[in-house]
Amino acid sequence: MSTRPVKRSLTLHGHRTSVSLEEPFWQAFRDIAEERGLALNALAAEIDETRDIETGLATAIRLFVLDWYRAQLV
Repeated sequence: MSTRPVKRSLTLHGHRTSVSLEEPFWQAFRDIAEERGLALNALAAEIDETRDIETGLATAIRLFVLDWYRAQLV
């Protein structure tokens, strides 16, 4: 499996944007969205709304995924 980031397009609030994540993060992100019953774009928009203005969307998604799985360990 390649560890290079893969760029994919998302739609946030009606606007297209590109996000580059490593494939394991894309898969985990999709799994979380499915578990929560959300479309990937909806989950991305939720993360986008709550991220710090200085934090990039890709970083915010990675941190969200990390926090999600950490919470599962508790």
